[in-house]
Amino acid sequence: MRHASLSSAFLLVAASALATDGYFDHGYGVKSKGIGGAGVAFAQDSLAPAANPAGAVDVADSHQVGLTWFKPDRGVTVIPTSTYFNGNQDGSFLIPDFGYKTTFSNGTVFDLAIFGNGGMNTGYQAPLFEIGQPPAVSNTYMDMSQLFIAPTLAWKLDGGHAVGVSLIFAGQRFKAAGFEDFNIPNAGYDTSWGGGMRLGWTWQATQTLKVGATYQTRLMMTEFDKYSGLFAESGDFDIPSNFAVGLAYKIDPSVTWVFDIGRILYSEVNAVGNAGSAPGAFGAVNGPGFGWRDVTVIKTGFSWDVNPDLTLRVGYNHTTQPIPESETFFNQLAPGVVRHHATAGATWKWTAQMEISFFYAHAFEEEVVGTNLIALRMNQDSFGLSLNWKH
Repeated sequence: MRHASLSSAFLLVAASALATDGYFDHGYGVKSKGIGGAGVAFAQDSLAPAANPAGAVDVADSHQVGLTWFKPDRGVTVIPTSTYFNGNQDGSFLIPDFGYKTTFSNGTVFDLAIFGNGGMNTGYQAPLFEIGQPPAVSNTYMDMSQLFIAPTLAWKLDGGHAVGVSLIFAGQRFKAAGFEDFNIPNAGYDTSWGGGMRLGWTWQATQTLKVGATYQTRLMMTEFDKYSGLFAESGDFDIPSNFAVGLAYKIDPSVTWVFDIGRILYSEVNAVGNAGSAPGAFGAVNGPGFGWRDVTVIKTGFSWDVNPDLTLRVGYNHTTQPIPESETFFNQLAPGVVRHHATAGATWKWTAQMEISFFYAHAFEEEVVGTNLIALRMNQDSFGLSLNWKH
């Protein structure tokens, strides 16, 4: 009963089909998403620990809830026959987030951030993996969702420094179908649990310049037992480590330019980083994976306080391509090929204690033409709203 309750809670808050910087979201929190996802040195709300735990010292004691509508458009073309397969079986998705920040009497800051990732959701109206074995009878489908709960402590130090640490509790849910040709049965949804931590630092170097750095450990997860014959290392699907540095520079008292650059180490997780042509059997340590490369992510944008009640934002997010041309076969399941995002957003202070924010992001269409003449394509749109109230 307890396991069922946890799974039900997970279903309420996990994100689905969020393919942006690989399968990480382009940003966390509506305000951050409006400036390209930047936030290592520019905290704006109680979702700040998702980018840098030290940023929690810079936001007001508050609650916030947010909801993002996400619509990916993905598909596959088999070039020799010009056959196109539409992967949009699941349409669009609603993705919630939550934040709470308070400051104790001794100056210690506590922040609770809850947010999600996805990125491996694709549903076709046909079986794609027919390779001469007894034919697949199920339409090809895959869904991966990830939930993060990050209780955070942060402290201001002398000299304009701040540090923070988040314990990250993570849950994953996975389902796949259409692998009968590989002797992998349709097993329905399975869940995986685990965690790790994120560390962060910021420094107010001058009156106009703040810098920051953050590192998240590899999140060690339990195996997907139902898919021990699919993922390398008997169903292991850890969440890769990542790190970033950033700056926030006040061009004038009302305009701030932000810039982050980071790295996501997808290759350290065998299920993600092993090549599709790896020599081992499915589920073995050296078994086939998605062949994703590590990526470098750049996030930049401007925040303009038009007046005390209105802030406008604009941003850009770029990631290097995680999927090589040699790896398009299995990535028909996870065509996370988009690289360029344009974003915009705003915040309106409704009252002295409450504000409403929104963002819009468009990921421009990208195509990877495989050496096996399978082409992956994707573009996507997302729109989000959040309410933030001080306490």
